[in-house]
Formats: sequence, C-alpha cells, structure tokens
Amino acid sequence: MKKYLLFVVVICSMIAFSGCAAGYVETQPGEIVEVQGVAPGPGYIWIGGDWIWSGGRYTWRAGHWAHGRAGRTWTHGHWEHGARGYRWHGGHWR
Repeated sequence: MKKYLLFVVVICSMIAFSGCAAGYVETQPGEIVEVQGVAPGPGYIWIGGDWIWSGGRYTWRAGHWAHGRAGRTWTHGHWEHGARGYRWHGGHWR
C-alpha cells in the first residue's frame, strides 16, 4: 500500500511540475502567415489557422473557408501570457 501511495504522489508531482502541462509553453510560437485565396462562394468567411494542443505541444492547424453563421461573428484565437507561461485561446463563434 505504501509503495502504491508513493507511486501516486510521484506521478502527480510529475504532472504538476511539468513545464508544458495543461497547454502552457515558455515561449509562444512565431506568427504564421497564411494565404487565404479567393472565397469559394458567397457567404463564406475565412477561419484563420489555430494552434492545437496535442502530445504535450502546440501544432498548427491551417485556416479554411467556412459558411458564415447568421447572427454570429468569428473571433480569432490569441495567445495569453500568465504566471505559468503562454497559452493559446482558440477561435470561436460569438
């Protein structure tokens, strides 16, 4: 039982003190420039690329054209800096 408890404490400590836990990084990735091209038709809007947290790091997902949503506006994602480092807040419909 004591070995099991020690194991749980060690694992929890590793997660809590990991440098990239919960989507935080020390430095934000550089800005990526995307080429939008021409909308495929009327009513489309450009949804800019997003940073996705996967496998303990951020990876880039390219932007795309999508149908607009009536009465809603697309809000682009942004980086936010806090005490634990930088964290990406993804784009969303508002």
